[in-house]
Amino acid sequence: MTAYTATVTVRLKRGVLDPEAETTRGALERLGFELEDLRSADRFEIDLDAADADAAETRAREMADRLLANPTIHDYDVEVAEA
Repeated sequence: MTAYTATVTVRLKRGVLDPEAETTRGALERLGFELEDLRSADRFEIDLDAADADAAETRAREMADRLLANPTIHDYDVEVAEA
């Protein structure tokens, strides 16, 4: 077994109201920053042992599907690296 770190980034799907991002966007614009869009996200770093990177990614995706993300309103990305 090899140690891996899986990073799961969960964000609201486009079109779903994101009040945290809207508040932050307004504050950034008041500070003089110009931006087209802003979305908030949650990031989970999971340390786990797995036979290979594909197995680690599969386990992290299962975690995201079962608990970390709500598929109705969230999209997520998974990145895996050796620890």
